[in-house]
Amino acid sequence: MAPSSTGSGSSLSKTWRSGALPHLNQPSQGIIWTYIKDVTRFTPLFAKPGTFILQLDNLIEDNLNGVYSTTLRATFYASSKKHPPAKQANTIIPLSTLANNTGNEASVPPSFSINVTLPQNAVEVYAELVPSGNGNEEFWYFNVANDFLGNFPDGTLGQGPFREVRLLVDGQVAGVAFPYPVIFTGGILPPAWRPITSYGALDLPTYFLDLTPFVPLLTDGNPHNFTIDVASAETDKAILQNWFVSGSLQVITDSSSERTTGNITSYSAEPFAVASTTGSVAANGDISITVKASRQIHITADIISGSGKHTQVTVSQNLEYVNQQDYLNNTLVQNVFQSSSGSVMATHNNVPAVVDTFSYPLTINFTSLNNAGTQFTTLFDHSYDRVLLPSPFILGSTIRERQQAGGIFITASTGNTGNGTSNNTFSYIDLAGNTFNRRVDAAFNNITLDVVSGSLSQTPKQHASSTHDTGAFAGARLPPGRGKLGD
Repeated sequence: MAPSSTGSGSSLSKTWRSGALPHLNQPSQGIIWTYIKDVTRFTPLFAKPGTFILQLDNLIEDNLNGVYSTTLRATFYASSKKHPPAKQANTIIPLSTLANNTGNEASVPPSFSINVTLPQNAVEVYAELVPSGNGNEEFWYFNVANDFLGNFPDGTLGQGPFREVRLLVDGQVAGVAFPYPVIFTGGILPPAWRPITSYGALDLPTYFLDLTPFVPLLTDGNPHNFTIDVASAETDKAILQNWFVSGSLQVITDSSSERTTGNITSYSAEPFAVASTTGSVAANGDISITVKASRQIHITADIISGSGKHTQVTVSQNLEYVNQQDYLNNTLVQNVFQSSSGSVMATHNNVPAVVDTFSYPLTINFTSLNNAGTQFTTLFDHSYDRVLLPSPFILGSTIRERQQAGGIFITASTGNTGNGTSNNTFSYIDLAGNTFNRRVDAAFNNITLDVVSGSLSQTPKQHASSTHDTGAFAGARLPPGRGKLGD
């Protein structure tokens, strides 16, 4: 539901199109998916030869495996007087495994570290982090705090629901992210995401940090250690398996080749977020658990470029988190409410360089209709509200998205069945004045309403569809313990 173009000026986009095998009641040519993304910020990588890897794993149930036919296109837009060249970094440095034959993401735990050498005339450094919870961490917001794990059956996942993605420079916390809870396709209740996926499932949100305060330390010509990890609120800060993480550094260099100097004038950042866990177990067995966490970071620095420019840099993060879990009726009813919110602000000589003000509320009600956990209903209320300026040379935007979805799912040896509904509203506006708005509703596998408007839409439209799809569903991917808890 995102716009297919952002910003003005020179830009580059990629289009991914995949044709799957024919499906029930689908045209013989198969299902066509088209995905368009603005990748202008990676222009420095396209300016020189390199290895490009497109990896599309097909990891689903054996009887549903298929063959993908994929076409990848890159479109370059010429600049003009009206649309000047897009601003860009001078160099991009990966924070990844650097593999040249497969995806570059690292699996944590354990933490992932890489040694990086920056140009000695670097004057600004911005990090972009890409984290994704998978495996026993896919439904991390449902994980039970260890203090109460003994009240649940064996097999229930622990280490609590709080997750913090940390970026460390030479062992010091440089910045963190409280991640958005992405629900992948098929997650918990498959019919809820058909034909509309959960927001972020096909385009993971990324997180931006200003590392410029560390420039005086990083421009000595020596390699420096960058570490990405994911921490919980538990005493040992450990998580389960696993999160995939990667990232990149966007580096701005000075016109002079002389080394950048300066110093960090203040540094306030605890190793981990401040967290608390409270809860109760009622006489009838109902369990209520609340986990809270907060994070404050404040770093200032003076930067002196080789050309003599002085820059005062201030980086602040103020983040809040709460997760409320309720297990009722012998855990046949399970509710979770989670909210991550806060602000990230970096200024250079009092001018905003990075801004990230966000709120990610999530409410899930999971109700088993029988003791076996083979029939259940689920309701989702999922929002992504974010005002983001990733860096001075990447266009800032405001996104408001809310998805209310739900349905019923029944598993049986003769086949799985279910129905779902989804109501979605999305709005986008950027600092160049571009806008995009969309409302899409679905019920019983059909798009029932599709309204698009805004300057980035090709033409304002209102569309209703009655296309019918009676395809069977694969098994739901549930957090271990959902349904009859611990089975």
